[in-house]
Amino acid sequence: MTSPSADVDRFVASLAHPLRDVVVALRSAILRADPRVTERIKWKAPSFGYAGDDRVTMNLHRPDQVQLVFHRGAKVRDSTGFSFDDPDGLLRWAAPDRAILTLTGPDDLATSEAAIVQLVARWLAATTD
Repeated sequence: MTSPSADVDRFVASLAHPLRDVVVALRSAILRADPRVTERIKWKAPSFGYAGDDRVTMNLHRPDQVQLVFHRGAKVRDSTGFSFDDPDGLLRWAAPDRAILTLTGPDDLATSEAAIVQLVARWLAATTD
């Protein structure tokens, strides 16, 4: 497992989100996805990638859910030829190269944690140059 970031530790410790426990468990699961995963705070939430190149970012703006935004970086990239398989149907595609996974509580995470870990690992591998 990747060593947690002190900045993200402080952020999570002070987080007043109603689904904070989901954030904590989800963060831990993502850090287990690949030993090369890095994390930092981006857009006022934990973000994960390789070597500081963000690929999966939490969205904590709504009190009733935690979202993971699967992206290919901050800038829109040409998605010609890009495809990604989501065998468990966890993702909602917001654009050809951007998808969202929504969790509404601990039960959502409990039933799909292993699939989420695999999904994150495959997304990081598929979107890293």
